[in-house]
Amino acid sequence: MLSFQTRSRREFLRVGGLALGGLSLPQVFARGGSSLPAANAGKPLTDKAVIFLFLHGGPSQIETFDPKMGAPVETRSATGEVKTCIPGITFGGTYPKLAARADRFTVVRSFVTGDGNHDIKPVVGKDGHMANLGSAYASVAGGNHAATGMPTNVALFPQSVDPKAQPMQSGFGNFLASGPFGANQAPFVPGSTGAFQKNLALTLPQERIGDRRALLTAFDQMKAGLDAEADSLEGTREKAFRLLLGGVGDAFDLSKEDPKVLASYDTEPLVKVEKIDKKWNNHKFYADNTRTLGKLLLLARRCVERGAGFVTVTTNFVWDMHADANNATMTEGMGYIAPSLDHAVSAFLDDLKSRGLDDKVLLVVCGEMGRTPKINKNGGRDHWGELAPLLVAGGGLNMGQVLGASNRDGGRPATEPIRIPNLISTVMHSLFDVGKLRVTRGVSRELMAMTDAEPIKGLHKG
Repeated sequence: MLSFQTRSRREFLRVGGLALGGLSLPQVFARGGSSLPAANAGKPLTDKAVIFLFLHGGPSQIETFDPKMGAPVETRSATGEVKTCIPGITFGGTYPKLAARADRFTVVRSFVTGDGNHDIKPVVGKDGHMANLGSAYASVAGGNHAATGMPTNVALFPQSVDPKAQPMQSGFGNFLASGPFGANQAPFVPGSTGAFQKNLALTLPQERIGDRRALLTAFDQMKAGLDAEADSLEGTREKAFRLLLGGVGDAFDLSKEDPKVLASYDTEPLVKVEKIDKKWNNHKFYADNTRTLGKLLLLARRCVERGAGFVTVTTNFVWDMHADANNATMTEGMGYIAPSLDHAVSAFLDDLKSRGLDDKVLLVVCGEMGRTPKINKNGGRDHWGELAPLLVAGGGLNMGQVLGASNRDGGRPATEPIRIPNLISTVMHSLFDVGKLRVTRGVSRELMAMTDAEPIKGLHKG
């Protein structure tokens, strides 16, 4: 029988609390699929997906991808530099794996987020109408993929893969905001031990799946709870059965992954969490970042394979760099967090390539701001909105390059600035056939406005 109990029937119908795009199970299944993409048929969608890795807290542009080793000691990278596979290009010294793969992504050295505030503006901000960018996508794609039932808009936090991880901090922005696109388009957030996985877990032996009797009996027992909108219980049964077998529950279960692939993503061994100095108030966040970042990117890949079009990934607030009571110095702090980013993104790029997905998935990596060109007296860098790091990989775009340049001290662009509207437009042009989008009825003016800025120059082919 199914693993849900009678008392969780209503939870199941809602699939984990409005999990599947905000629709109850009867609403999802009984409307003839009108809200779901059917292999993108009739919708102005491309075959691309976007994973947005948000570096919460504001990473330094200098210690990541623009080390400025010719600048004075108080400016240049505190972690040194490492040569990349692109002649003449170096990264900060804590990114050797990414440096070896620099021909497979593009770094933007003239990215400007506009202010030094702690928020989440590249993924939820005024340029995106205060909605998660995935909500704009779901407003056209529908809340769920028609064939698999996978939510099209997903957000992954540390607790999605580790129930012991710290809850996400609030107060800096709402990753789940859907703004003008409506609550039904808000991101779905799985938890590593949440009701969603439990309710969609099948305990039927595989050889007994074919007759469906136990499954259909379970749905008969839920008949009284079905909303009045359900026109056909038989149709609801069939579609619900297809969803359960379509891999939605399994997508969020990393135990279903090839053990070798899972091990290749694992960032936990890279930093001994017991040696993270507890004098820093953020020590628990550093530990969570180490334990979860690789697994989060693996989970994101599993989601897009099954039909998610936009996945937000973030750990907690580890990229603040003041060297104060909360945050370690540049050198110590990068020692805690850089190995995980270096390894996780490298493993992700390798995995996509091995699966033939590197042209199908666009990875965006950035934070809300950058860091001051000058290291402060405590050995940290402070808030800085005039320049920030940005990495873009895959999506069928031009890779293996550095776009733009910073000035001598790495504090401002020396070339035309790339701003958040340009980044958002790049994302939207990856997800949508914008020409078709403009003539599609029902597309919101807010979404159309998000395509108006020029995409990042030099990324698009042709």
